[in-house]
Amino acid sequence: MSSLKITTRDAATGPVLEVVGHLDYDHADELRTVVSGLTLRPGQRLVLDLAAMEFCDSSGITALLAARHHALAAQADVALASVPANTLRILRYVGLDQVFTCYPDSDVATAP
Repeated sequence: MSSLKITTRDAATGPVLEVVGHLDYDHADELRTVVSGLTLRPGQRLVLDLAAMEFCDSSGITALLAARHHALAAQADVALASVPANTLRILRYVGLDQVFTCYPDSDVATAP
């Protein structure tokens, strides 16, 4: 079973979470816990860098939505960066590409 590793770093626009591994039923709560521990300020952007995410199931998608909810509650923005093709296909299929702003990489997502 693969694990999930989440690394947090700060950018000029706000926190960036690098998600590595499987964002699935067994690990989605880890992302929720990290996100809920973030203090976001109005106008900041929370960036979820998914470049090294190997797999995402419906629990992972739900955790991404929870991160969005957390950001919006703080009057902050949320963006996805480097979304793997298979996950992007799912987001498009269910219409979540209209809910999340997606960037090609975290450098573009964190540009002021």
